Formats: sequence, structure tokens, C-alpha cells
Amino acid sequence: MAAIIDEKCRLDKWLWAARFFKTRSLAADAVSGGKVRVNSDRAKSAKEVQLGMQIQITTKDMEMVIEVTGLSNARRSATDAAFLYKETKESKTKRDNLKATKSAEHALRERGAGRPTKRQLRDIAKFTGIKNYTS
Repeated sequence: MAAIIDEKCRLDKWLWAARFFKTRSLAADAVSGGKVRVNSDRAKSAKEVQLGMQIQITTKDMEMVIEVTGLSNARRSATDAAFLYKETKESKTKRDNLKATKSAEHALRERGAGRPTKRQLRDIAKFTGIKNYTS
């Protein structure tokens, strides 16, 4: 399918239609909170999106830089939404590297690095001489 083209499109509506955010209000909050940058500048929700714009989207899970290839004011299927943008190569490799390191970090938790076990609490209480040591 070719790129979807509308004449005009607001930034928050486009982010919602491209399926980066579940609701338009979440998209507007992200834009006003500085999580979305257009051509490296902060933008407002009503900013008009144009073909070829570079948009940087930062959330707690990801950071991606995309280029606008289509405009749409309506939310359609995920396959149709994929035609609205193209992720840059640098962004894709950076996101893949981050994903790999996050999964590796999760597996490398040291034993005993979290909360003390019951046995360790007893040993701490014995060492410090404090009865009912709980913290």
C-alpha cells in the first residue's frame, strides 16, 4: 500500500494515528512534556506535520528517530500505520543495542544483591547486638 496522504495533520493526531501512543491525549501530553521533538526542536501539539520531517520520540522504554513518509488524521491498522513513517538506521541500531543490553543486565543480577534473607538478618542482629533487627 502506498503512503497515506491527508492535506493537513496536527502532530498529536499524527502520533496517535501512527500508533506511537494509545490515545491522542497521551500524545499531546508527551509533546507538551518535551518527549517529542520535531527537527531537533520542541514543538506544540498543534504543529503541522509535513512529509520529510524528522521526529524524535522518547519514552521510558525507547528512544527513536523517525522520518514522516505519510500523513493521516485517522487511526487505522498497524500495517497501515507503518506506512506513515520510516525509522532511521542509526535509531534502529541504537534501539536494538539498548534492547540487547537490557536483557543482558537482567540476567546478571548478583546473588544476594537484593533484600537480606532471614538468615542474613539473624547474622546482622547477632553482629550488631540489636534484637529484632528488621531494616
